[in-house]
Amino acid sequence: MKNLSKKIVFITGASSGFGKAIAYKMADRGCNLIITARRLDRLIETAKDLTSKYPVEVLPLKLDVRSHEEVKNLVSSLPANWKKIEILINNAGLSRGLNKIQEGVLEDWDEMVDTNVKGLLYVTKEVLPLMLKNESGHIVNIGSIAGHEVYPGGNVYCASKHAVDALTKGMRIDLLGTPVKVTTVDPGLAHTEFSIVRFRGDKQRSEDVYKGYDPLIEEDVADAVDYAVTRDDRVNIAEIIIFPKAQGSSMHTFKDV
Repeated sequence: MKNLSKKIVFITGASSGFGKAIAYKMADRGCNLIITARRLDRLIETAKDLTSKYPVEVLPLKLDVRSHEEVKNLVSSLPANWKKIEILINNAGLSRGLNKIQEGVLEDWDEMVDTNVKGLLYVTKEVLPLMLKNESGHIVNIGSIAGHEVYPGGNVYCASKHAVDALTKGMRIDLLGTPVKVTTVDPGLAHTEFSIVRFRGDKQRSEDVYKGYDPLIEEDVADAVDYAVTRDDRVNIAEIIIFPKAQGSSMHTFKDV
């Protein structure tokens, strides 16, 4: 098992959900953290809590991954001691709406593609050269079962997560012969802020998604990431698909209602 103590982990979308849970898991491993998201106030609260519980350093930074200029400026301005990034968690992502393609909203499409695909590319483009320079690194892209299967109303979101899957595979091929490993962790139904964001704050509609079964929680996905990044250097966990017990595919769930 790889010792990650004092290694630097860069996490996008760390203000809630999977990103926040991964931050706690990595802090428990003794990692120093760069946590980023658009909601700086949440990041600051998380940083305070992490440093009170673990003997680690945490750097909370506001970042909108949709802006390449913002990403480039943030990474280039990191203090030298924070540029030895060992692990990049490309977690920032979202879904908007559940409309049929003929009823799709252009702004929703743009937001999903800009965040889920271009944001992942922008952050990787700026962080990866640091890993290559440091001769060590691991990129973990948080995908989705939507990157493997398509469901009604999921059109553009599923397309964006299929892109994440393709990009992950492409990265792994392109980085052969380098010290950098690449993994994708693809959850099924999980109880996070995902549905609240998808339905633009409609809490009742969001909660209805999870009625009748036990969905995944943030820590389940953080555990999967932890497993991938703590393997010995000879091992690269290419892909982890993780479902709740009550799910068989993106379209098949067992609900006790």
